[in-house]
Amino acid sequence: MIDLLATRYAYVLFALLVGTGLYMVVSSPNLVKKVIGLNLFQTGLFLFFIASAYVEGGSTAVIHGEGGGPYVSPLPQVLVLTAIVVGVALTAVALALIVRIYSEYGTLREDVLREVRADE
Repeated sequence: MIDLLATRYAYVLFALLVGTGLYMVVSSPNLVKKVIGLNLFQTGLFLFFIASAYVEGGSTAVIHGEGGGPYVSPLPQVLVLTAIVVGVALTAVALALIVRIYSEYGTLREDVLREVRADE
């Protein structure tokens, strides 16, 4: 069991990142902590895509000269790069909204915001 975990450490790290991120999103009443948890969750998913695309002894699809063997697909890396750009944009918009919420209501706690919105 330990040998399996030692060779598949990326999947263990994936589970830790996704679990921690999901816990932060669900349990934290602070909006900034929710955004940080969302970023941890995204990072775990990125790691999963890259780790699952790994091919032992694989080479690039563009070959100079003769050669053969297992090839590594560039598609997961392209998808992760696109997802990183989308994740950064999502984080920027979320933080801008959080700044606006704080300037309007003076708090970032979700339960206090619900009470304030119910009183309006």
